[in-house]
Amino acid sequence: MSDAGRYVNIVEWSEADGAFVGQCPGMIGPCCHGSDEIEVYRELCLIVEEWVDVARQDGQPLPPPTAGTGAAQKIA
Repeated sequence: MSDAGRYVNIVEWSEADGAFVGQCPGMIGPCCHGSDEIEVYRELCLIVEEWVDVARQDGQPLPPPTAGTGAAQKIA
């Protein structure tokens, strides 16, 4: 599993924006949006991968992983 795969990615509809909005809680707040939910998810995954790469290159620690922590049950 890649480091980016250790984080929960969320795409949800925003009435206020009139679009799907993607974010990675604990790492990146709302950072991409669009009318196609799948495309927003793909873009979000790329953003998270890039964020992890930049953090590694800069020697910055990554936030604690959110995948596998029951995050989905906490927001349900």
